Amino acid sequence: MSTVIRDISSDELHLFGDIAARLECLEPEFDARAAVLADIVRLIRGDFAGSFVWNAAKRRFDQALSVNMDPANLRRYEDWYQFRDPMTFQLRARRKATLVDDIIPRAKMERTEFYNDFLARDGLHHGVNLFIFDADRDLGDLRIWRARGRPEFGAREIGLLDALEPFLARALRRNGRLAGLTPREHEVAALVARGCTDRDIGRVLGLRFGTVRTHVSNAMAKRGCANRAELAASIARRV
Repeated sequence: MSTVIRDISSDELHLFGDIAARLECLEPEFDARAAVLADIVRLIRGDFAGSFVWNAAKRRFDQALSVNMDPANLRRYEDWYQFRDPMTFQLRARRKATLVDDIIPRAKMERTEFYNDFLARDGLHHGVNLFIFDADRDLGDLRIWRARGRPEFGAREIGLLDALEPFLARALRRNGRLAGLTPREHEVAALVARGCTDRDIGRVLGLRFGTVRTHVSNAMAKRGCANRAELAASIARRV
């Protein structure tokens, strides 16, 4: 069913088009989240944002980006509060833009350590999250918030984020094949994607077996892949 997005100015419509065009043209070596996060916050009239990527190998969110948030507070999230987060995995399971209030009642959230010692430190109050996937692989997320006293997010913001999701997913898939790997790690990962064993890769690249294993392990960790099959898919997949 098509979505009608109401209450959007001509400047905001132009901004939406600019974000979409930027994502379509972005080269793989640039982090798509960093390229557009601040403008998406503007588009949906937010005040703050955080963005992470789920690292399947380490079972944690990392690669933090933020808008108008204290970097020290983001580190507290990475080190402590993500493991005491009462809502993010439920939001992630929705696989579409979702209001935080649809997952946890506001009164209940305001009684949590997560709210009082993490969210409230930066003034985060009304939230909407979007988790972006390629099949079952996490590509990244957008966690956008408004301050207390601002209007709650609603259908307008959900519609805009859902409309941007395909552009974000394509850009993050391109980004996911290359970004973060050293040239040697990418060479090794590309040979993994072609079905080569570690001994084959060592012969082709003139590397010791242990060195190949190290490069494979590093590439899996950086790409958030739990095994060689996931690494191969992340490199070989075409947009």
